[in-house]
Amino acid sequence: MMFAGAILFILIFVLLTPQCQAFLHGSAENAVSFLNAWAPFSYILLGILMIGPMAAMYLMHTWPKHEEPESPMAKYRREQPSVDDD
Repeated sequence: MMFAGAILFILIFVLLTPQCQAFLHGSAENAVSFLNAWAPFSYILLGILMIGPMAAMYLMHTWPKHEEPESPMAKYRREQPSVDDD
């Protein structure tokens, strides 16, 4: 993590190059054409991929809290005699 700032700084200049922009634009066009070619199945798969993490977060949020069970040996524990000097 020491070089994260430097890597991000260099990455900005790499993404500004025309070759990189053309590659990213071509990749986006190919992805959209693929989604349109496989229309019903690709959109269903994309929906599942987007709803899955949200469903997992909902389950984690609504999951019952873990309560520590009472020690089974607690009923055998002796009470310490209290010393009252009154």
